Amino acid sequence: MAKVSAPYIGKAGKVDLDEAIFGEPFHMSLVHETVRAELAARRRGTASTRTRAEVAMTGAKAFRQKGTGRARAGALSTPQRTGGGVAFGPKPRGYAVKVNRKARRRALRAALSLHAGRGSLGVVAAGQFDEPSTRAAAKALDGFSEGRALVLLAPDSDETCVKSFRNLRGVDVLPVEAAGVCDVVGASRLVVSEGAIERLVAMARAPESRSTEEAAA
Repeated sequence: MAKVSAPYIGKAGKVDLDEAIFGEPFHMSLVHETVRAELAARRRGTASTRTRAEVAMTGAKAFRQKGTGRARAGALSTPQRTGGGVAFGPKPRGYAVKVNRKARRRALRAALSLHAGRGSLGVVAAGQFDEPSTRAAAKALDGFSEGRALVLLAPDSDETCVKSFRNLRGVDVLPVEAAGVCDVVGASRLVVSEGAIERLVAMARAPESRSTEEAAA
């Protein structure tokens, strides 16, 4: 297997990446399932309508049954009347879809490997920004991202890096802990800090089997 690496942005050099994390084949169905679950979990599910039992309406019959020359009518709260309740309307609900942890980790590895394989993954070196500078961040992206439709992943500890990139148009800055597979696979280009790489590896690494742990002990 070829060695996996990613270039630094704004400076020369490359950083070697863990092949077990950034060399995963792309699994379309698994990534689709995970992205669908993540987007569903972000839905608030607070849409609500009132049924005919909940609307503020009298329960009396609209008018007498006979003698008016009109069609028979019951309560004014029926759905077909103005101000009446809604039939089969939405109610608060949860949209969560279960995806196993192993599947989530594998989908994250596949999304990261997609960027690493097509050259759309860039790395920000530790200490590259001594102080927040939007101008320096824009200069670092020159030649790497045309149009700058990208996502930057960085831990909260990389404060100067976050402040440097967050005001650039077309750049979404996300905490690495909050990033999901949909954020990674949906980015045209992905930029990560060196501190974020360690966190991504920890999030995506498959846990060791019990037999391996027993052998190591």
